[in-house]
Amino acid sequence: MRKHLLGAAVPLVVTTAAFAQNSVTLYGIIDEGFAFTNNAAGHQAWQFQSGWVAGSRWGLKGAEDLGNGVKAIFTLENGFDNNNGRLGQGGREFGRQAYVGLQSTPYGTVTLGRQYDSVVDYLAPLTSNGSTTGFIFAHPLDNDNTDNTFRVNNAVKFSSINYGGVKFGGMYAFSNQAGGFSNNREYSVGVTYTGAALSLGAAYLQANNPGGNANGALAGDDTNFVASRQQIWGGGINYTWEAASVGFVYTHTTVDSPTASVYVGAFNILPSSLKFDNFEVNGKYQFTPAFFLTAMYTYTKGTFDASSGTSKPKWHQAAVMADYALSKRTDVYFQAAYQHVAGDTTGTALDQAQVPGAAGMSSTTSQVVARVGLKHAF
Repeated sequence: MRKHLLGAAVPLVVTTAAFAQNSVTLYGIIDEGFAFTNNAAGHQAWQFQSGWVAGSRWGLKGAEDLGNGVKAIFTLENGFDNNNGRLGQGGREFGRQAYVGLQSTPYGTVTLGRQYDSVVDYLAPLTSNGSTTGFIFAHPLDNDNTDNTFRVNNAVKFSSINYGGVKFGGMYAFSNQAGGFSNNREYSVGVTYTGAALSLGAAYLQANNPGGNANGALAGDDTNFVASRQQIWGGGINYTWEAASVGFVYTHTTVDSPTASVYVGAFNILPSSLKFDNFEVNGKYQFTPAFFLTAMYTYTKGTFDASSGTSKPKWHQAAVMADYALSKRTDVYFQAAYQHVAGDTTGTALDQAQVPGAAGMSSTTSQVVARVGLKHAF
């Protein structure tokens, strides 16, 4: 009898041990709020809008221990609008992330699929919008993608382990087009250092013919610019002292022969080149463990080169946010942002203010957006 019981118990123990080496986690965020835009095509707008501070999402992530410090990993992450239940990211079921890969303890991680680029991974966390505040703190037209306007398809990504606070990585995304290897491909690299008080980061990205076709690295319905080429590079620094932190980020974006932007639509005047230089200063103060206040100012210098000449528009944008945590997973917040367009006019929609996330483009050179929201993580 004891032998029979022992024989039945052994496979049970082995099965339990096998399950203990594997894990699948369901997670998500629901971010909902009430927003006001003072001027959207000449009118005020009051709206419920989903996912400003953190895009509303749910996802599955898992790992299987393969032994010798190696794991198989995956992530499937869906974005959605909780006002109407629609899928986000152009109706994609797992539009935020969808990848599988291998993780090695002594070397790093290689993942394959739809993923974030190196600007998002290594530089965006030093910006205000890429760390705690979200959409309305983004730079004009999110020209540097620090607020995740696009994800990258067909991507192979390497992420290193932490070497004394230093991490680095890179990505290459295929065009998936026969006879056009470089047509709608993307590649990017980045590095970051995180210490006790100091954080540094830098990244570079290039996309060839973004939005040029539906199956490439940056699909036409999933890119902030449709152009012949987009380059982004920049660096940032953040310093924390007790309850206060302050940061500075510089990014440069060059867009060659752009025809349209997801934020302003098609350009009625087609420039040969559109450039943005973004200078951001941000700060945060943690008054109590449950309450913080953060603010940001960004100055953006533009260069619009067209056959009619060169124009140099400028954007001034300031924003503030107060956040109070009701629990470890639920917080309420208030945000407000102001944008003013100055400098030369281009004769295009770039001449009107548009805070990212606003109800529409302003009819003037200024715009104010405010929001009260509730965010819950699970």
